[in-house]
Parts: sequence; C-alpha cells; structure tokens
Amino acid sequence: MSAGTKDYYAVLGVERTASEAEIKKAFRRKARECHPDVCNDHDAEERFKSVNEAYDVLSDHSKREMYDRFGTVDPRMAGGAQDIGDIFGGGFGMDDLFSVFFGGMAGGASRRARTQGRDMAVQITITLEEAAEGVAREIAVNRLVPCEECGASGSSDGSGTSECPDCGGAGQRRTQQRTFLGVMQTVSPCERCSATGHVIESPCVECSGQGRVPDRDHVTVEVPAGVDDGNQIRMRGMGEAGFRGAAAGDLIVTVRVAPHEFLHREGSDLHARMPLTVTEAALGTEMEVPGIDGDVAVAVPAGTQFGDQLRVRGAGMPRLRGSGRGDLIVHAAVEIPRKLTKEQREILGQLAATFGEEPRATPLDRLKEWLTG
Repeated sequence: MSAGTKDYYAVLGVERTASEAEIKKAFRRKARECHPDVCNDHDAEERFKSVNEAYDVLSDHSKREMYDRFGTVDPRMAGGAQDIGDIFGGGFGMDDLFSVFFGGMAGGASRRARTQGRDMAVQITITLEEAAEGVAREIAVNRLVPCEECGASGSSDGSGTSECPDCGGAGQRRTQQRTFLGVMQTVSPCERCSATGHVIESPCVECSGQGRVPDRDHVTVEVPAGVDDGNQIRMRGMGEAGFRGAAAGDLIVTVRVAPHEFLHREGSDLHARMPLTVTEAALGTEMEVPGIDGDVAVAVPAGTQFGDQLRVRGAGMPRLRGSGRGDLIVHAAVEIPRKLTKEQREILGQLAATFGEEPRATPLDRLKEWLTG
C-alpha cells in the first residue's frame, strides 16, 4: 500500500480475504458506530464518510479487484455517479439513508406509521446507439433492504410483536391540556412503538427491530430498444424494503439519452445534415451520411435545393410501442464556395451565360460608369 492510499480493509476492520457477506456486516456495524446521529466524536462525520467510501469500493467486484491489484480505483468507476441520480429526487445518499434508519419510522408526524417501503428514483444516461439497440445497465443503489439476521421480522428470537401498551395499538397518543380557551387535544406519534402500534420484546440487534437495514445494492436495468429521453422504467419491488416484512416499494429509473454528434431525434425519426457542393446538388449524386447503424447511402436527385429533405425509410429509431422503425430524414445543405480561382470564375460566367443571365453591375462598375459618364 503506497503512502497516502487508504487501506479500505482496515477502515472496515476486515481481512483482505473477507467474503462479501463479512464486508457487508462490517460496514453496517462500523456505520452504526460512527454515524453522526449516534456518535458524538468530533471526527464522526469524517469516519462515516470513510466507511461509506470503503464499502463503495469493496462491495463492487470490479472496483475491489482493481483496488487489490493497484491499491487504487479509477475515478471514473468511483461512486456510480455516472449512472445513478438522487434517491427520492433530492440529494438522498447513504448518509441520509442511515439518518432515516436511526430516526425510526419515516413520516412520524402522520397519523399512522408508514410500513410499506417507499418508491425510489434513480437516473441513468445512455447513448443514442444504446437507445436504438437496447442495453442492460448495472447501477448501484443505496436503499433499505430486508434484514437477513431476523428474516425481516425485526425480532431476534422469533417472538413477533405485541400491542403497544402506551398507545393501545393506535400508533398515536392523545393528550389533553386545559387552557383559557378550553380543553385542547393534541395527537402525536407514539414514540415507544415508532407509531406502528406494536412493539417487539426482543428486537434484532442488526436492524434494531425494523426488519430492514441500509445497504448498497447493485441492480441491473434492462433498457428496451427505442427508449426515448425522459422515459421511465418501473422495477417492481426493487425500491425501499417495507417495515418488518411489509411490501417493498418500486425503483423508478429515468432514462436520459445523451445528444448525438451527427443525429437529432424527433420521435422515432432521425434527422441529419448533408453538405453538398453546387455541382453535386445540380447534377445529382449518391452520398453517405452517418446513421444509427452505420453509414447510410442517400440518392441525391439532380436539382436539389438548399433545405430539401430526403427521406430514407426505415433507417430511424425502433418504435418503443409497435413494430418497425422510423425514418432517417436528411437535410440538404448546399455549400457555396467563398473563394474562386480565375478559371472557376470564367467557367461559372460561361454557365451563367447559357442560362441567359446578364452580369450584374457591381457598385465599383457603377462608380466607373458615373465618372466616365
């Protein structure tokens, strides 16, 4: 290990031969110990970040292999930042995930605790070629997963739950206070049962009775051919695990398609620009333009004008719903030369004469005529 390089195995307190399960368990233990919500040490936040960074590398097979060989990881592979967006749509990372975990049930201000897992949102970016062919993309997702230690029950000995004695199973407590306006009644979530209405006599040490634990999972997203920018893919049951075995939420993947160097997409059609010389446009020719599956031959008829559109049937994008493909629409861009040689000027002048075009007097010609007048 070179100077200045972090020893990720030491950060998690495991041997270099540690299994995936051992690394996962060590990560959860270390994260609980040093999370700023439960640890008052001045360096708790930095230690928590180091633990998260170590797990990010050692939990990924390719990153761990590179780290073991070279003692470092290619920055382009780090963190999965190229593929994943913010969970729940707003900067929700591993730190926030543990905050939710340590804080008990989310949405405690509601009348009843939420037991079903929440939906999660991530974002991936693919190329236009990948959108045309379809692609399988693996992404890293920070989420709450079922606790393996207790089978997601939350109980360490399988005794299950019982009605909360403080709230009588209501999940909320009512208090009354006499004021000069009369008796005021307030309703607040029951702290003893985390607003669930039930308590566990022997909570699981691994998940603190929640039946779920924070983790970083690797999920494969199957992107179908023809997907458009902004389309969403819903992966059922791949979101946040439910509370004590309740149903999991969904993972909603938003697909962003990166702009292409030569092609512009409109629905299932593709548009491309085709530069033409004056003679090619006048005489007609056959050109090749970049297409989504390689170069496409385009027949240019004689007399093509600037802005004319030439359509190649079936050379566009696959239709996401339905069969067939869109078209490739080629926009003719006739380029007029800015500089001509003397010979070229003479030839063009002769051509103009055959069209019956009279040479137009330039401002200098008109000035000479006026002076000699």
